Amino acid sequence: MKVNLAEIKFDDAGLIPAIVQDVHTREVLTLAYMNSESLSLTLETRETWFWSRSRQQLWKKGETSGNTQEVVEIKVDCDNDALVLLVNPAGPACHTGATSCFHNSAEDAREGSRVNKSSANTLSDLYELIARRKQERPDGSYTTYLFDEGLDKILKKVGEESAESIIAAKNQDPQRLVSEVADLTFHLLVMLVEKGVSLEQIQAELENRSKKRLTEKNA
Repeated sequence: MKVNLAEIKFDDAGLIPAIVQDVHTREVLTLAYMNSESLSLTLETRETWFWSRSRQQLWKKGETSGNTQEVVEIKVDCDNDALVLLVNPAGPACHTGATSCFHNSAEDAREGSRVNKSSANTLSDLYELIARRKQERPDGSYTTYLFDEGLDKILKKVGEESAESIIAAKNQDPQRLVSEVADLTFHLLVMLVEKGVSLEQIQAELENRSKKRLTEKNA
């Protein structure tokens, strides 16, 4: 892999977008960002390293999940301000367990906007999916990895996602906050499934608290 770092055009934040693509299927796996250090590490180790804009730190893909990406080739666009990385993935690219982060179609999004599906139903569906993952343990699933690692790993991820949500809120980036809170919610649901706590139990607790506040207000 020959990439001339001197010719790479990083943006004002010192970053360059990197599109990660499966070298075998040519499926786009994710879009991430690199700075000069993460790009140098990627060239040196032949595994993907990126720069986290929310955490403001380097991160190696698969460092905690084991889903590393062996870099086969790096392509630079004609303006030297974007990269394509052809990789041999060792597992799913998405934290949800999906092969690609781009697993939601625009058509699905439009259909979803027409169907008034409550957030409660969405959480319930996701909870049930996570519960099935725990029972079936499909190979290559990030959720399977979490359950295989056990409660300590799950709690560590909850802590990490909580911190990232706080950072996103402090940075006043609404879309980043939405993304981080979604990650946190996913890992909280994994924790609940691992501990055998249902969403109905959480709902009942919230309803009891609401009734208690109403009683106190009217007292």
